Amino acid sequence: MLDDEDEPLPDPRSPWQPYGVHGPSRVYDHAAFRWTDAGWTGRALPGSVVYELHVGTFTPEGTFDAAVTRLDHLADLGVTTVELLPVNAFNGTCNWGYDGVCWYAPHEAYGGPDGLKRFVDAAHQRGLAVIVDAVYNHFGPSGAYAPRFAPYLAEGANTWGRSLNLDGPHSDGVRRYVIDSALMWLRDYHADGLRLDAVHALVDHRAVHLLEELATEVDALAAHLGRPLTLIAESDLNDPRLITPREAGGYGLHAQWDDDVHHALHTLLTGERQGYYADFGGAECLATVLRGAFFHAGTWSAFRKRVHGRPVDRERTPGYRFLAYLQNHDQIGNRATGDRMAETLSPGLLKVGAVLLLTSPFTPMLFMGEEWGARTPWQFFTSHPEPELAAAVATGRRREFAAHGWLSDEVPDPQDPATFARSHLEWAELEKPAHREMYDFYRALIALRRRRPDLTDPRLDRVEASPGDRSLVVRRGGTVVAANFAPHPQRLVLPAAARATLLVTDVGAVVDGEVVDLPGESAAIVGL
Repeated sequence: MLDDEDEPLPDPRSPWQPYGVHGPSRVYDHAAFRWTDAGWTGRALPGSVVYELHVGTFTPEGTFDAAVTRLDHLADLGVTTVELLPVNAFNGTCNWGYDGVCWYAPHEAYGGPDGLKRFVDAAHQRGLAVIVDAVYNHFGPSGAYAPRFAPYLAEGANTWGRSLNLDGPHSDGVRRYVIDSALMWLRDYHADGLRLDAVHALVDHRAVHLLEELATEVDALAAHLGRPLTLIAESDLNDPRLITPREAGGYGLHAQWDDDVHHALHTLLTGERQGYYADFGGAECLATVLRGAFFHAGTWSAFRKRVHGRPVDRERTPGYRFLAYLQNHDQIGNRATGDRMAETLSPGLLKVGAVLLLTSPFTPMLFMGEEWGARTPWQFFTSHPEPELAAAVATGRRREFAAHGWLSDEVPDPQDPATFARSHLEWAELEKPAHREMYDFYRALIALRRRRPDLTDPRLDRVEASPGDRSLVVRRGGTVVAANFAPHPQRLVLPAAARATLLVTDVGAVVDGEVVDLPGESAAIVGL
């Protein structure tokens, strides 16, 4: 209770909020949980395949324990790492998680602290690493009591509201609040890494940036625990300094999401060019990002109307430091109706996209259900109890989409329980032949990636990519990927005269000496 308050407030460092973010805080003994993962030595990022999931919609029950029952599916698929969308406590029952306000307490509706520990423990038993999405660039709009205890907020604002006070008066304690939360997920919940949301919104003008300070402390914790710990940034800056080692003057984070790879794949496969997609499109664009990670690398961006980004040092920066994806929660959920690529693309083009993703030099990431071509949407949903806030969120959402050319009546109401219900995965789809075929295709691709060293080789300067007329040929050592995006057959020339063997193909591809004949909207992986 603060001196000027009539009622007690939740503890800003509360480890457990069993009655919601507005309720009383409860003591939690981390030492009381009986872990069974003593033999877990962690998993380094190189060679990994990441799977992003939202606990609340991954299963009908929407809990950590229910998600445990699907871990065998992920292990069978061949992924190595599960990335959880934010699991810290937020106001209401259902939310993407980016409105979190209790940065030390797992959301009670998911299963609370013990539920998260059971999930991580079960994942480790199956050889799966766990990454937790952590949001430190803003507090959610309801239930954020920490700023009433100390100057946690700065005067400026970012996209979501007031920025954190990272460099102003009395900011030492604010930085400690962030770093201690991050260390807690890794130490007390045995997480193997963090995905740091929108780090470009962390305003910090100190000589040592918060991200560098955090990376230093996480590396120290990894040394103590004897297992690798990974920090992955989401950034809109296209700045490789984030993932440049501290010894070389960078921040020392281990990886970052790479939206340029997504945009290059998405525009080529779908033909969409609205909004930020306007800068992308064509096989030459995709060839550029496969060779150098960023499309905007100190180059003009028509969408931003300015030069954007910084080049990646292809000789010194390994490709595994960039997470690449065909789909993720943002790129699906921030569409007006939350529609997936499976809604509009043919099975052939979906497979072409999967081939290019899973044979790339980057760390591939799948979004839940992508592996079987799930048709369920993933929409933006909230459950704010305050009517004024609920109305403001719905209005703002419609206004945002109108600016991108979508009609406002197409945008579902985030507060409507049906919006949340529609966003749940339909696991029964896996029993249908077309979906099972897609799953088997993804499984085969991941297995091939594991078998062939060419495909996990992260050296960007060894990637050769030759764009054609709605086609692309990519060479990774002794492995060649040939992709035909056109609806009609094409003959593509292989980059070597040696005899070639088909490794993975869509139906009908034929290798004949130095060429491969591909049906429309198909791809083949060839061993030279």
